[in-house]
Amino acid sequence: MKVLGIESSCDETGLAIVDTDKGLKAHVLHSQVDLHAAYGGVVPELASRDHVARLPQLLEQLFARAGHGPEQIDAVAYTAGPGLMGALLAGASAARAFAWARGIPSLGVHHMEGHMLAPMLEEQAPAFPFLSMLVSGGHTMLIRVDGVGRYRLLGETLDDAAGEAFDKTAKMMGLGYPGGPLLASLAESGDPAAFGFARPMTNRPGLDFSFSGLKTAAITAWRQAGASEAVRADVAASFQAAVIDTLRIKCERALRQEGLQRLVIAGGVGANRQLRAQFEAHFGAAGVAVFYPRIEFCTDNGAMIALAGSLRLAAGQCDARDGFRVRARWPMEELTPLS
Repeated sequence: MKVLGIESSCDETGLAIVDTDKGLKAHVLHSQVDLHAAYGGVVPELASRDHVARLPQLLEQLFARAGHGPEQIDAVAYTAGPGLMGALLAGASAARAFAWARGIPSLGVHHMEGHMLAPMLEEQAPAFPFLSMLVSGGHTMLIRVDGVGRYRLLGETLDDAAGEAFDKTAKMMGLGYPGGPLLASLAESGDPAAFGFARPMTNRPGLDFSFSGLKTAAITAWRQAGASEAVRADVAASFQAAVIDTLRIKCERALRQEGLQRLVIAGGVGANRQLRAQFEAHFGAAGVAVFYPRIEFCTDNGAMIALAGSLRLAAGQCDARDGFRVRARWPMEELTPLS
């Protein structure tokens, strides 16, 4: 079965085709970073309009790369939430129209389930059960995964997500948009031990996170220390080290609590070079297998939606024929487990 995946939850338009027998066939992605840079963040109405404008040409590019036309698609998966309502509707409407015109099934996919299953696109895919850390601009969550749809939330952020804290800190330090990758790049030239930032909520039991105070501490330190370029690099490096340490400590605690030896890192922050290096060194020495999607599939993309959709479509799930629903908020606990 060949499944077309469409991702449009925020500011990236991603399309892909996954063959349930042969794996990923092709994918294309358009980022709206340049469109939103002047505003310092995503403007929902502009994002929605750009999805609508880009989808037709991206479909053409996708089929050119796949080497076949739309007539070979057997089903369509699209992001139904969580995300920006207008952006979700743009992708969902295109997906449903495509499926209706060809008389094939469609299915709305949970965006975070797509991220969590993205490492299964790789040759060395994780086996169930595993611990998943979903870490992005909007989410920081620890989830026990016993199968597709069989998820148990262990901990989550109580305020800013890790990626959100990266972006806000970068913006306050004048690094531009998108801030997270720019801060991580600046941190390469700084001293991670220059500032002794706390590792939030690691001195108490539990698996929840909090990054708002760390963000404030980093901005305050930068302002008080003189706001020079060298200080900015040191603050960036120290801030990044504190975030990575906090994530590692919580993952270690969750793995021990659940008795697991497989860890999946998913979401945009999973592309952070220092995080990958430190997690692989630390957990590798402890005998824990760590899995990531390739860098291009850490951020939002159509391949993860096509994959997650293909697993559910193959199990017989699909949309009702008389309508569809997108959701700005969608708890993962509401997803139907596959047998």
